[in-house]
Amino acid sequence: MARDGATYVCQSCGAVHAKWAGQCAACGAWNTLVEELQSRPPGALSSVRAGKARGLAFETLESQAPAPPRIVTGVEEFDRVCGGGVVPGSVILLSGDPGVGKSTLLLQVCGAAAMRGAACAYISGEEAVEQIRARAGRMGLAQAPVKLAAETAVRDIVDGLRRERFDLVIVDSVQTLWSDMHEAGPGSVTQVRAAAGEMVRLAKKTGAAVVLVGHVTKDGQIAGPRVVEHMVDAVLTFEGERGYPFRILRAGKNRFGATDEIGVFEMSDAGLREVKNPSALFLNAGGERAAGAAVFAGIEGSRPVLVEFQALVAPSAYGTPRRAVVGWDAGRLAMVLAVLEARCGLGFGARDVYLNVAGGLRISEPAADLAAAAALASSALDVALPQDCVVFGEVSLSGEVRAVGRTEARLKEAAKLGFGRALGPAGAADSAPFPVTAVDRLADAVRRIGESHWS
Repeated sequence: MARDGATYVCQSCGAVHAKWAGQCAACGAWNTLVEELQSRPPGALSSVRAGKARGLAFETLESQAPAPPRIVTGVEEFDRVCGGGVVPGSVILLSGDPGVGKSTLLLQVCGAAAMRGAACAYISGEEAVEQIRARAGRMGLAQAPVKLAAETAVRDIVDGLRRERFDLVIVDSVQTLWSDMHEAGPGSVTQVRAAAGEMVRLAKKTGAAVVLVGHVTKDGQIAGPRVVEHMVDAVLTFEGERGYPFRILRAGKNRFGATDEIGVFEMSDAGLREVKNPSALFLNAGGERAAGAAVFAGIEGSRPVLVEFQALVAPSAYGTPRRAVVGWDAGRLAMVLAVLEARCGLGFGARDVYLNVAGGLRISEPAADLAAAAALASSALDVALPQDCVVFGEVSLSGEVRAVGRTEARLKEAAKLGFGRALGPAGAADSAPFPVTAVDRLADAVRRIGESHWS
């Protein structure tokens, strides 16, 4: 029997149980139930006096007051992902793998915003103030007027932020905060939920924009209860492949902007450097393009990005052929391989297939189907595509090549980087800056690739 006022909370999914069990009934995780005492009901830190109930006041959708201007931090890639700047009174949750550069990014954002006149505070629960100063010195931000603090008590943080007005507040990280309203330890589901709730209430009352840093689990998911992601206004993910200096900032949720924007950074000794032209970063500029390589003209958010698909089709040394893919969806690869076999006569049943997106970028756009198919066909036929050719288009199960959006922007970006031809769906040649080989079916594209004088 559980003690009076005690509940058992799953540290993996946040489900609450009346008694202890070895396995969580909600998520199936083992040995994750921890006893937590609820001596006082969760709520704001200050006590709420019981008084006479007030009626609910309704308002109309019309508003005479203008919307507050966004806080432009000066880090253009960060502002782009946020939708043009940080909205006052909003709460942003930033997550990423350990060591990817979350603290470096936020210190750079905080310093750049402070240099532009915004009142900024950086509160760390993981590092001392001297450590933050040393990093700021390496990044050239020692003169930025940023207020620093090292604190983990939610009550002290809230009291300090209420005494002094700030435009932008960085809290690193939410897993280190603890509230004296709960007896659970820091990092537990109860403490994370309570700390995030206090930060959200503070942001809405004071109008300060709050950025919370969140840890991730070994599966890459944001640690803590899923309710935290619903409480905040935006959820950003900072990701990067090991061995590459590139970092990608993505928005998984954004109430004030698009969720398909990306920001590209490059890690250096002096911090993160913004990449203004990601296409030139992800392409191999030297030497002739080998067989099995195809340049995809894609769209990430509002910007066109050119990236190289690399494929290798080799005889299988074992009984079961291997399928390996990096940077693209494995299910999508299986579909493209099936269409190539059924509609184009290419056999992959006894051969290993490897597909890689160069540069560590992850592509999820359906327009990359034709580029992946072109790379696979090029490797299978051992015929290289022209050096100055880009490929894009969606492939259906019937083998049809379908049109995609924003064709003109894709081709303009390709022309700017020196490409002079394209392979794409029918209709892509309209107002194109260079010749476009339009194909209606994937079999036509494979036939074009197999020709010795492809055009």
